[in-house]
Amino acid sequence: MPDFGFLAPYDYSPLTILAFMLVLAGYGYALLNMKQQARPGSLRIVIFVTGVLLCYGVMQTRFDYYSQYMFFVHRGQHLILHHLGPFLIALSNPLPVFRFWHQRMGPSLLHWLSPLGWAYRILQQPALAAFLFVGLIYFWLWPSIHFDAMLSRPLYWTMNWSMLLDGLLFWWLIFDPRSPVTTTALGYGKRILMLALVAVPQMILGAWIVFSRGMVYDVYEVCGRAWPLAPETDQLLGGLLTWIPPAMMSVIAILIVLRRAMHEDGKFVKSRSKAPSMAGENAS
Repeated sequence: MPDFGFLAPYDYSPLTILAFMLVLAGYGYALLNMKQQARPGSLRIVIFVTGVLLCYGVMQTRFDYYSQYMFFVHRGQHLILHHLGPFLIALSNPLPVFRFWHQRMGPSLLHWLSPLGWAYRILQQPALAAFLFVGLIYFWLWPSIHFDAMLSRPLYWTMNWSMLLDGLLFWWLIFDPRSPVTTTALGYGKRILMLALVAVPQMILGAWIVFSRGMVYDVYEVCGRAWPLAPETDQLLGGLLTWIPPAMMSVIAILIVLRRAMHEDGKFVKSRSKAPSMAGENAS
């Protein structure tokens, strides 16, 4: 393969490429046309672009080929699509940038997006969001469903896109930059509880794959493996990727949410301490 051959799509999808191009082009154009004081910092921009490129990389490069013929690479693909990529995108808070397009297009954009907004509010109910986040992992790793998904191109793309979109919804709910004190955003305690609850079933699933004695996913035996790796080792590595990294990301997310909660509490304490002094000055 040429030096850059790895970057070429294995299974070319014009719609996937178009979607990622529109996101990056829309983000870049908005950045260039925003007011200087409204632009996010360089770190946030880098985090956003990194998250988008990671998701693109596992869907439209040679990585996608290996994910179809090695179970542990497939689990790495979904780790990025469902966890790391959306995690970084949500953490970067790109909403102020994309709000530029709302201001540019005005009410017409809201008219077209209103059905999506209705669906979004339903899917962002905490219990449903947590259930879908874990449920999709279990659904696509159910052996018979996984077998069909890896052999059917439409089902395979449905699987990958559902993981990406669900990851974006879940991590945005967790990293919603709005303050729960002054808005209807989910409280920090509930966010931490959600992160702890979704970690446990993923750990159980990963442990089950790791300690299974027989071959759970025989589709990789039918299609053949990309590398001469023992099937047991492939399954072991895939189980570990399902078990450990997602749990670690929940811990990291909990620390980030705790930091935000402490920062919010600090601002609240300062505002309360200023209030009596201002009242005293007014009285005098």
